[in-house]
Formats: sequence, C-alpha cells, structure tokens
Amino acid sequence: MNYQWYPGHMMKARRMMQEDLKLIDLIIELLDARAPMSSRNPDIDELGRNKARIILLNKADLADKSRNAQWTEYFKEKGFWVQEVNAKTGAGIKSIYPLIKEACKEKIARDRKRGIIGRPVRATVAGIPNVGKSTFINSFAGKACTKTGNKPGVTKGKQWIRLNKEVELLDTPGILWPRFDNQAVGEKLAMIGSIKDELLHMEELAGALLGYLLKEYPVLLKERYQIITNEDAYKTLEEICISRRCFGKGEVPDLARASAIVLEDFRSGKLGNITLERPEEWQ
Repeated sequence: MNYQWYPGHMMKARRMMQEDLKLIDLIIELLDARAPMSSRNPDIDELGRNKARIILLNKADLADKSRNAQWTEYFKEKGFWVQEVNAKTGAGIKSIYPLIKEACKEKIARDRKRGIIGRPVRATVAGIPNVGKSTFINSFAGKACTKTGNKPGVTKGKQWIRLNKEVELLDTPGILWPRFDNQAVGEKLAMIGSIKDELLHMEELAGALLGYLLKEYPVLLKERYQIITNEDAYKTLEEICISRRCFGKGEVPDLARASAIVLEDFRSGKLGNITLERPEEWQ
C-alpha cells in the first residue's frame, strides 16, 4: 500500500508557519504519543530554530506508559520541554503554564533587562492534521480567554487569544503535513487514524498492525479477542473473525469487518495501551 500526502498543501502550510513564527516566542508542538516521531514534521525543527520549544505527547492515555517515559526522556535530551497530555480530558493541561515560564525564562529575563515588564509570551501550536490541535487549543484556552484583536505587524485576519496575563496564543495554529521518506511512517499514521480510511486497504493495514502487536503486545491480543495467538497476522485475523462472529454468506470469514474491529479497538484504546515505535529506532 502506498501512502501519499499533497505537496501543494505542504508548501502552503510551510509558508504560513514561516510568517507566523516571526510573531511568536514559543512553539508548542503536538505529537501523537502512540507514534511520536511518525507524527512529527521535521520541517518544524528548521523553521523553529532559535524559538523556545515545548513538545506535548497527546493521547498519552492511549499509549504504552513505559514508552511515554522513554519518549519524554528522548525529547528532553534533544533540548525540548516535554509534557504528556490528554487534550480530550484535560489531563496534563495545567502543567503547561509553568512549563511555558520555564521554557521562556531567558526571553522573560531579556525583557526585564530592557525594562519590558509584563509582556506576555506569544505562542503558537504546531502539528500535523488530526493530531488533536483544535481539541488541545479549546482545552488549553478554556472559556475565560478573550481575543485581543489585530496588533501592529500582524497580518490581517490573525487574532491573538489572551489566555492569562502571561500567555497569548495565535489562534491560527501552525499546521504542517507530515513528510516521510519511507512508507513505514505513512503506515503508522494510517494505523492511528491520521489518513482517511477511504484511502486505505483496511485488511492490509490491519494485517500490518496485527503483525506488530503479535511481536510487541501478544498478551493484549489474547485477552481482547480470546484467541490463541501465533506468528501469522492473517491467521490471527481469521481467528478474530471466529471469535467475533464475523462471517459472510456461507460462513465465509469476513476479513474486512474483522479488520475494522481491530483498527477501531486499537485507535479507541480498547486493545490496551500501545505505542508503535521506540526511541532507539530513531537514533
């Protein structure tokens, strides 16, 4: 299966982010904790050079807790400030404000030396589509925020949201499409739901996911579907058909239906806490 994105969208998004970055002090980068590196766009490192950086591992509740810890350490070693969050429930959101202060302490100190007191940190949110940016922004901003209106030097149409006295958020978040040179990255993005299912071969995708789970999380498969796991992904899919009574006419196993069940169970967390990649794969 071939996974593709649209270069035209990427170029437009990159130009928009370049313009936005002239106005901000801090980039808050949202990643999917189940596939942190696959859900990154490496352009952000280049575009965000010399800016304070915070990485948020979103959907951390769906990921493997031990892997969350490993990824947190990995990004900290790269010089980022890191926080696990769940944008839907708000878990970890309150910890972001003190993290912003810490990440921007040099900027705040420079302002004070220049006699600039009380100027809020200006931040933007970056991330690939479907990583949870809108949900995060709504959760982070809350109901008490107010739009402060256009400011000098701000392109017409851009608005700043005053979160509190210390932080303002550019309400047109930086959006970048993922850029990948190998299909393994695209495959992981498809597994977590970042590519429309209509564009995918679901049985092939479910087979790839099961192949990974049989190596890394066989107990979760056994417990969820009450099956005897083996090393063959497609035989395992047939076993799931039997376990979940997924049959077509003539009692033929309905692999498409079973594939949809497996993918939905993974994406919703019903299969358990699963992470699709390890930091050492990206050293």
